[in-house]
Amino acid sequence: MAVTEELREALEAKLGKRAILAEASDLKLYEYDGGVDKGQPELVVFPRATEEVVEIVKLAREHGVPIVGRGAGTGLSGGAIARAGGVLISFARMNRILEIDIPNECAIVQPGVVNLDITLAVQPFGYFFAPDPSSQKACTIGGNVAENAGGPHTLSHGVTTNHIVSLEAVLTDGRVVEMTADAPGYDLLGLLTGSEGTLVLITKIGVRLMREPEAVRTMLAIYSAVEQAGDTVAALTARGIIPVALEMLDGPMLRMVEEATHAGYPMDAAAVLLIEVEGLIESVEEDAARIEEVCKGCGAREFRVAQSAEERSLLWKGRKNAFGAIGRVTPTYYVQDGVVPRTQIAPTLRAIGEIGRKYGIAISNVFHAGDGNMHPILPFDPRKPGELERAREAGEAILDFCISVGGSISGEHGVGMEKMELMAHQFPEETLELIRRFKQLFDPQCSLNPGKLLPTGKGCLEVRQRPGMEL
Repeated sequence: MAVTEELREALEAKLGKRAILAEASDLKLYEYDGGVDKGQPELVVFPRATEEVVEIVKLAREHGVPIVGRGAGTGLSGGAIARAGGVLISFARMNRILEIDIPNECAIVQPGVVNLDITLAVQPFGYFFAPDPSSQKACTIGGNVAENAGGPHTLSHGVTTNHIVSLEAVLTDGRVVEMTADAPGYDLLGLLTGSEGTLVLITKIGVRLMREPEAVRTMLAIYSAVEQAGDTVAALTARGIIPVALEMLDGPMLRMVEEATHAGYPMDAAAVLLIEVEGLIESVEEDAARIEEVCKGCGAREFRVAQSAEERSLLWKGRKNAFGAIGRVTPTYYVQDGVVPRTQIAPTLRAIGEIGRKYGIAISNVFHAGDGNMHPILPFDPRKPGELERAREAGEAILDFCISVGGSISGEHGVGMEKMELMAHQFPEETLELIRRFKQLFDPQCSLNPGKLLPTGKGCLEVRQRPGMEL
């Protein structure tokens, strides 16, 4: 059902007119995220507290209107897009850090808190929040929980789900539930983290804080062949060396990054590995020496160690601003998120190159090499007919290759509406049915973020569109 004037007036009465956007020009700002898909909501609302989220959910349920939760809109798979219209709940005003508990190494935050702001708030105490997506200056913790976000420094620390200690959530009938990591029974935190906003609306999050390490070493290994860099990742794994971060940029990508940031990457290299270790001074020095040995043994032509905090910061500035650097070369691009075993990185890079040549796309690569999370970048011009479609086809071919070597279609960006159909390539029918049953258990009326995650015919978008469906 469509949003009615009656529903809009009811929401205004509960939240106030300043908490509602209904003009077409305003709604267009919420029809997209960081990906390539679009879907415009009929109404955007801005709650400030859990109680207001409850009121929104109850009113939307009463009127049979779908709901989509949205953080900063930095997602890359269409997860925060109102594909079926309805009400979009923006958590931009639920952006307070409610409590910092240093003795228990945790903090309680609202979903609209920006990821980096958590670290900035606890740095004076010698702590930080480990999951650090490249968009951490803009992305919000609610979206991080929804997508189970990762980042360069989650290789050894773990992704978002490893740093959530409690959640408060609103169910689709308006009930509020709370859960903690140390409670007995089923791991509900694990189920809801990464559920992409399809099961509940997260309204409060307890995050784990980590103590800043005694020492950090940041290194740059430089290669004349992409395969050598890929082989290094496998060799480090074979030696049992797990850095805190292990990132790779290929030649085309590092040149774009260097031109934009002047981070010190060599313009003539075929690839670089950005490697970081941390811990006690003695172990850091030992690990750095072992890593240098492996890198040179795999053909690194040069191995650098950052000599100052400024040099380290500059190297990371280059990596964290990679996607922005691409914008200087092409205004639009399609980024993928496949995962492969570390031993398959070099073959996957070769396959990506072959796919790029087949589809006539100059693909560049920047990715989390340590956990095999590939991020090929596929530029396209939306003004030219067929270019977006060709980029999508190439992206699907890359993900199918990832599956074929024992990998996955997503490491951190999520499935959303972008990779729904590929879920049938990843999982057998029985697994898809189990996922559907979880969705039905939490959301029997198919009101929460419909048209996401499951393939056509398996999800609830079709159910909502079925004539005579009573909600």
